[in-house]
This record gives sequence, structure tokens and C-alpha cells, in this order.
Amino acid sequence: MTSLNGTDLPPPGPAVGSPAPDFRLRDQFGQEVTLASFAGQKSVALVFFPWAFSNVCTSEMSGIRDRLDEFLTFDSEVLGISTDPTYSLRVFADTDGLNFPLLSDFWPHGSVATAYGVFDTELGVARRSSFVIDRAGIVRWSVHNALGEARDLGEHLAHLHQMD
Repeated sequence: MTSLNGTDLPPPGPAVGSPAPDFRLRDQFGQEVTLASFAGQKSVALVFFPWAFSNVCTSEMSGIRDRLDEFLTFDSEVLGISTDPTYSLRVFADTDGLNFPLLSDFWPHGSVATAYGVFDTELGVARRSSFVIDRAGIVRWSVHNALGEARDLGEHLAHLHQMD
């Protein structure tokens, strides 16, 4: 992976097979969400995105909304995470009908993105990265896309449903 200024960046972590860092963030409604609350119950797709309302992020989050029945099952959950404030995420969700949790990693700014190795310090945002975490809290798959490159949601679903 290369940064905007062309320098090599270390591969984002945590590594596949290692424990996923737990977190406590608020969703677009101000409700607290922890990764640990899904332990033993559901696999989780963590979808880090850089900017609410940007073209690629809006398209991706709308794509998840359109396939939400595939992401949200008795055995799986999807959580969008950005460094946008809770209030911005609420307007983003309301504007685009995004009816799944959008978590604010605003303060301390980017602390969860940093724990997952995907915080871009130059831009102050989470990189376009995803992690699939099994019921035991272990990272089973990850992918990291360039800022302007949309994710393959089908690939995400395939890896998420391997956990079922």
C-alpha cells in the first residue's frame, strides 16, 4: 500500500487469524455499539469508509442498503465506520435511507481506525478498508481499497457468509 505522497505504508492490521480490537462507538442515533456485543452470536463485517456524502462512499453504503437482507442475517451484521461526527452520519443515513449502523470514530479522532491500522494521518480519515470478524472475535478476512476505488460487495458477502 502506498500513501498519497508515494511512500510505502505498512500493511494494515490486525492480521488475519488475530483477535479484532474491540471498540465502543456511537451510531447515527447516539446508541453505543461495541464489537464485543456480537461475540458468540454473530459474524461482523466492519466497513471503514472515509467520507459521508462523497460519491464512492454514498454509492457503497447505498449498495449495502440495497443488499441489506444479505448482510444482516441471524448470523451476521454489518457496521459502517467513519471519522465523521455522529450528527453528520445521522443526516447521511436519513438522506440516503441507510438503515444499518453507521459508527462515528470522530473522537478521539480515528482511534478505532488507528487500532485497525487504517487511519490515514495525512487526510484525517479512515481508509477504504473492510474486515470480516467471526463469532469468536477473530479477523478472518480483510481487504483494503484505494480511496477512489469502490469495494466488491459480493466478495464481502462471500467471506461474511463463510462464517455462518
